[in-house]
Formats: sequence, C-alpha cells, structure tokens
Amino acid sequence: MRSKRLTISALLILTPTLLVAGSAAASQAKVALTADILSTNPGINRDDNTDGVMLNIVEGLVGYGEGGTVKPLLAKSVDISSDGLTYTFKLRDGITFQNGAPFTSADVLWNWKRYTDPATKWRCLPDVDGTNGLKVMSVEAPDAATVVMHIDKPSALFLDTLARTDCGGTGMVSSASVNADGSWNKPIGTGPYKLVDWKKGQSVTLQKFDGYKSPEGTGFDGYVGSKTPYIDDVSFVVVPDPSTVKAALVSGDVDVAQALTSDVSELKSAKGIDVLTPSDASKHAILFQTNDPLFKDVKFRQAIAAALDLKQLVGFASDGLSDVSNSAVFSASPYNDDIQKKAFEYDPQKAKELLAQSSYRGQVIKLIANKRAPMPSSQVALVAQSMLQAIGIKVDIEILEWATQLEKYNSGDYQMMSFSYSSRLDPALSFEQFAGDKTKQPRKVWDNPTALTLIDKAKIVTDQGERQQIFDQLHELMLADAPLIILYNGQTVWAHRDRVQNFKPWEGKPRLWGMTVSQ
Repeated sequence: MRSKRLTISALLILTPTLLVAGSAAASQAKVALTADILSTNPGINRDDNTDGVMLNIVEGLVGYGEGGTVKPLLAKSVDISSDGLTYTFKLRDGITFQNGAPFTSADVLWNWKRYTDPATKWRCLPDVDGTNGLKVMSVEAPDAATVVMHIDKPSALFLDTLARTDCGGTGMVSSASVNADGSWNKPIGTGPYKLVDWKKGQSVTLQKFDGYKSPEGTGFDGYVGSKTPYIDDVSFVVVPDPSTVKAALVSGDVDVAQALTSDVSELKSAKGIDVLTPSDASKHAILFQTNDPLFKDVKFRQAIAAALDLKQLVGFASDGLSDVSNSAVFSASPYNDDIQKKAFEYDPQKAKELLAQSSYRGQVIKLIANKRAPMPSSQVALVAQSMLQAIGIKVDIEILEWATQLEKYNSGDYQMMSFSYSSRLDPALSFEQFAGDKTKQPRKVWDNPTALTLIDKAKIVTDQGERQQIFDQLHELMLADAPLIILYNGQTVWAHRDRVQNFKPWEGKPRLWGMTVSQ
C-alpha cells in the first residue's frame, strides 16, 4: 500500500543562578513567571505556565511548527499507511537523555505505558484510549530506531494529540525520572535545557544541556526547527504582581517577563527594554448560555452581536494592540482564509429591530467576568455592558475570582460570560473547545447538530482542501447561530532587557533556545 510521509510571590524573590563548574563567565538569565508551575510532570498536573517551562526540558516524537502543522521532532520521519491506521516513527540518530543515556524505541514504549496508565493521570489519556473516540490499539518497537502505533480509525488529529502543549508534547523522559516505587521524581528529558532545582513558590532553575542535539531546520519554528541552547543557566522566578514585574524589568533584576498591555507604552519608553507583542491561537470571547430561557432565542443573541462595535471593544480591551477576529481559526493557520475573516456586523439599528422581535422584555442580564491579569475579561465586560445598554438591554456585571468563574463555566451556570480559551492550533480542536453535547459536557456553548457532525468529520478527513470547506461551513454557521462571539486572538506582551537577543516567545510561552545574553 502507498503511504504518506511527514518529514522533517507578591514579593520578587531572585535566587542566585548556578555557575557552570570551572567557568566564571557562565552566561545567566532570569525570566519572571506570573505564577509558580504546578509540577514538573509533563502533561499531568499542569497549566500554561507549567507547559511553558517544561517544553524547554522535554520533547516528543513530533511537535508543532509555527503555523500549527505537526512535524517530526524526536522522530526524523513519520509514515502513515494509506488506510490511516498505522503510524511508523523512525527515530533520529544520536539522541541522548540529559543523564547521558541513549534514547531508543524502548524508551518510547516505556513512556507510552506510563502515559496510558490511568494512575498517571495524563491529561490526554481520553484522546487515545477510546473515551473521546480514538483508540491506540497497540504500540510496537520492531527495532531500536522504529516505533509503530496502530489506531482503530483514521484520524486527522492523532499527531496533533501527540504534539499538543497541554499534553506536555507527550514528552519522552528517561525511566530514571521516576523513583523505585514508580512515583515521580523529576524530568530527565532530551530537550535543550535540564532541570536543576525547583524551589516551590520561588523559582525554577534550568541549565543548558551540553549534549543536546537540535532537530534539522533553520530558525525558529514552533517547537521544532533549530533549537540550540546558548545560555548556561536560566532561573524562572515567580513574580505574580504586574507592578513588581515592571519595576524588576526597569531595574534589570529580571531579564525577560510577561507584561500587561496597559504597560506597553511605558515599557517602550524605558531605557534598555525591548517590547514584543506576538499574537497566538488563544481566543477571547463572550459566551452565551443557550439553555437559558432568554438566550436560547437566536434573535436575542444576534441582537447582542449587532449591538457590539467590536473594533472599539477590542481596541479598548487590548490597548490598541489587537484586531477583531470572529474566527475559531487563528490568524497564522493555513486554514485562515477569506471566509474565516467574515465577521459580525456592527449595526445598532438592526440590533434594535432584532431586540424588538426577540423574547427580551427588559430583564436584567448578568454578565460574569474576572480580573485575572493579563486576561481582558473585565475590560470586555465593561465595554459590552455600555454598548448593550445603548440599545436597551439591561446588564449587570458580576466580577468573580477566577476559580469561581471557572466552576460556573464548567457547570454551565451563567447567562453571559467574558471568557478566554487557551490555544488549540488545529481548527477542529479549536471548534471542539466550545462545541459539543451540553448534556454530557455543560461547559460547551454550541450544540448545533450540523456543526457537531462537521467537527466529527474534520477529525477524520486529512485532505487540506476538504478540511478547508468544513471549517468555512462551520464559521458561517457559527456567525448565524451566534452561540458565542469570538472577539480576537490572544496577544501576550513580553518585555526583555536589551542585553537579551533572539528571545522568541511562541503561543504565549517562553522558548529559551536560540536566546543569547551579553555580559
């Protein structure tokens, strides 16, 4: 059979970085974290901060490139059988773990067994054990450089699952990463940096892996491409307060940090600081609970959409740094075509007409938001409230702690909500974040049967042209249904001292490889 081939602390705590033995000139850098990591166990107990640190330490068989395309990483090639059921990974030569042990197919088998043990609590186990539809039937290692995985049905998303950052990139670690009783100790990966120390609530210290072998490729390309480490020691320091972060950047106490969009102008004018504002695949949105007696009325939802001057709203919420995008397909995706650029139209007169035709009779609507920095939840809510009141919709804003809002989101206990979704690079996964059976997953906001059928089809179809048609249908259907209003893609502000060169964050996460510092 023919096959397809994929080729190749409110107070700032500054801990002293470790010097490389025998070298007084070891290069060092400090990167601020908005919160401590949750664990060092990739894809297990994690959040975005945790993923951002861990993906400098561990690598998987495949990884995401810049446009969301999955490419080989620890594998040098991936062959997919013509029936779409068998994936053959050929491993790169000369890869070693950070303890010097060689990386072979036996390590892949050990890692896969660990990830798929329910006791491990890997976040992405439901995506490979049949719970969410796809099941990996078996994994074999016919020789030291080959791994073969068999799945039960064709899938356009299997490799995406292996590459996803929330899955820890399905990072390969040495069996020495666990204790004798099987409990987790610390990650010994194959990545460009290795873990030296984690002082909980304070700092995470990494050291350049001198034995690192970069994938083939030139320049920065997501989590693949050229990944050579240059800085000897990097300390991630926990600095949760944005004003403290700003002061530490200005004083030079930290070299790299995330910042608020509202601080961009001030940081740009500060001496010795460079500011970056890359966009990513996360999505800021206003959600509607379509099970609510009022919000199940599509004309009411359409009236809200027509009442919002999205250009003004997004400009305010992003401090003028972002553009409106109502699409679930992020801007750098090859699937972001002209259809995906179609948007809700601002038309106050039409909004009033739709409102009059709807079931709205002056009820007070509750809009839930939070003040979690740097997310724009409360800013979006304030502008939306003003615009909706202008056409006669009464809106009260309820500001909740993030954990409380998340509980209400997961249970579906709200009318309107200002909410942010984390990055999903494949459009099928992005649509699935908010679309699904609400009786089984109350957090879903869109349960249109036609949409769900199209999403299921997109998970199987691999032809790019056919997938494009599916995603375009979904986008136009979403604009008509208005179960939510996607406002714009996320934009993480990063600032660094000018002694730092080639710092290239991606998808809101810090990539340490390629980065250099002057003494």
